[in-house]
Parts: sequence; C-alpha cells; structure tokens
Amino acid sequence: MASMDTDELPVVLPSSTTSGLSLALHPLPILNISEHLTRLKLQTRSSLPFVIGALLGTQNGRDVEIVNSFELAMENDKVTVDQGFLVARKDQYKQVFPSLDFIGWYTVAPHPTPTHIALNEQFTPYSSTPILLMLQPSTAAVSDTQSLPFKAYEPTIEIRDRKTRAVFVEASYTVETGEAERIAVDWTARGGSGGTSLESHLQSQRAAVKMLHDRILLLVKYVADVVAGSAVKDHVTLRSLSALIASLPASENKNFRKEFDTEYEDVQLTAYLSALTKSTSILNDLVDRHVVLTANREDRSSMGGARRRGLGRSSHAMGGMGFMGGPMGLLGGISDPWR
Repeated sequence: MASMDTDELPVVLPSSTTSGLSLALHPLPILNISEHLTRLKLQTRSSLPFVIGALLGTQNGRDVEIVNSFELAMENDKVTVDQGFLVARKDQYKQVFPSLDFIGWYTVAPHPTPTHIALNEQFTPYSSTPILLMLQPSTAAVSDTQSLPFKAYEPTIEIRDRKTRAVFVEASYTVETGEAERIAVDWTARGGSGGTSLESHLQSQRAAVKMLHDRILLLVKYVADVVAGSAVKDHVTLRSLSALIASLPASENKNFRKEFDTEYEDVQLTAYLSALTKSTSILNDLVDRHVVLTANREDRSSMGGARRRGLGRSSHAMGGMGFMGGPMGLLGGISDPWR
C-alpha cells in the first residue's frame, strides 16, 4: 500500500472501538478554550483560527481528570510547537499546582487529521499517551447525547497490512464540578454582575430541570422511533432504559399511593409531636423560673418581717432596762442614812 493511500485513511478508529479511558473534564479548561478561540477570532478576523494549548490534570491508571489548561506558542514555521515555552510554562504551573501534570493538549477543528497526528507526536516526551481534547464549534458536530461541542481522543497504534500507524480512538468523558467551580461558572455566566444567591440558585435549578426534561424527551423519541422501526434497536440502551424505569417508584399504583400517604402522615405526626415536645419543654422551663422567682420574693418578705419583729422586741427590752436604770440611778443619788 502506498503512503498516499495510508494518509488518506481516517485517523480515528470506528466508534465500535472503545477507549476504556475514564475521563473527567472540569469547567475551567472549557472556559479557557472557549475564551482562547473567541479572542483569536476577534484578533485574526478568521472564523476558524489555529488554536493550540496544553492540558493539565491528574492521572491514576485509566482515570484521568483535566483540571486546567494554558496556551502554547508555535515556531515560525507554524508547524512545530515551541518546546522552550512549553517547558517553561509547565514548570511554572508545577510550582503553583504541584499535583497537576501535563496530560495532553487541545485544539479547535471539525475532526482530527494527519496534521494532528504529527502534532501529537511532539508531546510524547512529556506524556506517553497525550490526550487530545478537540473543540468542534459547529452545530452539526454536536450529537443529541452530547451537550458540549468537545470530543476527547486517546492516541493508539493500528496494525494494517503488517504496518503500524498512529491513530486516535474516541474517549467518552463526563463533566465534573466542585463547589468552588460551580460558583465561578455561575459568576461567569452572569457576566460578573450582581445578583442574589436565591436568583442564581433558582436559575441553576431551572437549567438542571430543563436539561432533564430534554433528556427525557430524547429517550421517549428514541423509544417511539424503535417501535415505529425508523431507528436501530440497541439492546444495551433498551436494557439500561428498562432498568431505569424499573428503579422509579410506581406512583400510579394504589398500594404505592396508600403506603406513601401512610408514611407521609407518620412523618407529619412525628414533626407535630416534636413541636409539642419542644413547646412543653419551653413551658416547663418558664414555670421553673417563675417558681424560683416567687420563692425568692417570699423568702425576702419573710426575712423582712422577722427583722422588723426582732427590732420591736429589742426596743421594748431596752425600754425596760432604762426604766430599771432610772430608779437605780435615782437611789444611787440618795445618801445612805446608816452610814
């Protein structure tokens, strides 16, 4: 087979070939890539400028997380990556984020080409299997099951006619966000403008409900097309859908409604008893304080009466002593006639 025929072969293996890579994509690289593309569009006045950058993250076996990214520079030939710039920026990020390593690169294109294979080989000194994250900014590239125009590819080797060649295999990914990332994404989505936390929370809840509704409509449409014979019957998808439906509660069943009402009444009764217990405890504390306060007042009143009674008796005794002292003093003043 001639080299030209080999170059004309697709560089992505068919969808029947699975990667087996567990890939988690965080919001920050998504925002960075989108901003990079938008900025270059305005600077170059081009609808599809050349965008390239590095991906940073963590890898544990076949589990990979893409956490951050940064832009890359090219040499004057516009084909070779500036290795010095790449090493310098990678070391700088390593000093700030020691847990993040170089795990791949990103670009913007409708689909992978042999040019991307050549570019991917330039990153092998930093990672044995650099992952390619490709932004495909076209509505046709976004399938019904993939809400983001991103596709991830893992490099591999294909043996064809006793010859080996480098190809890509598509890897599925999930979007993973933390609490801080959700706050940052929400702030960015609102354009940095002020707003109440309740408003942003309701907006995020509305977006989640809308996405769930769209996914449910998609599943219903797929089942209807399978029943009508216009869609290919995928037994794996149908079994997953059947398991999902079986896990849902039978809300229209009479026994379920009776059991649900019973549990609901039990919960309400428990809450009512808890409120009564709390109110009784508060009332008991109030009564105890009232008893203590009343007892203190009675003690002070009894002590005051006893003190007044004791003072009266002392005055009467002193008066008696004065009376006795008067005659004695008087007698003391008279001379004894027998002396």
